[in-house]
Order: sequence, then C-alpha cells, then structure tokens
Amino acid sequence: VQLQASGGGLVQPGGSLSLSCATSGFAFRLNVMGWYRQAPGKQRELVANIGNAGATWSVDSVKGRFTISRDNAKSMVYLQMNSLKPEDTGVYYCNTFHNDQDYFGRGTQVTVSS
Repeated sequence: VQLQASGGGLVQPGGSLSLSCATSGFAFRLNVMGWYRQAPGKQRELVANIGNAGATWSVDSVKGRFTISRDNAKSMVYLQMNSLKPEDTGVYYCNTFHNDQDYFGRGTQVTVSS
C-alpha cells in the first residue's frame, strides 16, 4: 500500500489549498479514504473521510470549509480547503484501512500564516 499526499504549502488566512493523494497497492474503489492532520505538539486527528459510495464526514471545525472527494478511476483522493485559518496548520496525511492495518502515507505540510 502506497499513499502519497501533495499540494501543501504556505497560505495566508482566508486562502485556499487543494491537496491530492495518489494511491496504489489496494482496491481503492472498495476502501474508505481519509485525511488526517497533525498540528505541532498535538495528536494526529481525523479531518474528513469518504466512503466507497461517496458518503462523506468531516470534523466540525472544518465543516463548510473543507471538501473531500475521490476519483475511483484514478485511485486519487482530494481535499479542497477554503477559508483557511491559522489553526489549520499542520502536516496532512491521507489514510486507508487495509488488511486490518491503518496506512498513512508521507504527509504534506500546510502552513496558514500572514
């Protein structure tokens, strides 16, 4: 299983970023996919996930600002982040659960600062 997140960067408060995650090594279309983030000094937290049929969930702090989506044909999962706040700063990881194990790929840094 390989998960590679990309698209992070430095953005001012109120700005937007679009994260992508390329995946391989498992039956993508069958799996729930998620985005986690880890802020400095804090535990990793689930930000949003999307089921194999497209049902989504997101944590209250990002509702109305972040949108998770997937492209089963490309085995890709995305996170569109709008109206970014300094508290959104952290390393973002995509995630899946496969063969009784959680997988987190290499993350991408998101920094929201003026």
